[in-house]
Amino acid sequence: QVQLVESGGGLVQAGGSLRLSCAASGRTFNMGWFRQAPGKEREFVAAINWSGGSTSYGDSVKGRFAVSRDNAKNTLYLQMNSLKPEDTAVYYCAAGNSAGRDSYWYISERWYNYWGQGTQVTVSS
Repeated sequence: QVQLVESGGGLVQAGGSLRLSCAASGRTFNMGWFRQAPGKEREFVAAINWSGGSTSYGDSVKGRFAVSRDNAKNTLYLQMNSLKPEDTAVYYCAAGNSAGRDSYWYISERWYNYWGQGTQVTVSS
């Protein structure tokens, strides 16, 4: 069983930046970020394959967010720039046991076996 712990959330003004981190207790393969705003369903934000060579993003964050990983540290990152009030949500880290696929496959939650508790990101206008 892999434990995931997110950090780095907080309150930021519109246009600002935040960097989220997700520390895994063990080795993981595909990893991703999802978010859930109040009253809305959880949505895909970004995904990365095991090697880090393939990344995918949700349409609403393309060009503003960047996902990366450090396998030596078992850590996933999400650099969030040009933040907007509509980015306000609880951000969840997720990890799975899939290897060898392009990150596009990992848009779906079905590829994830482990989830973190979430970290709140609030963007003020």
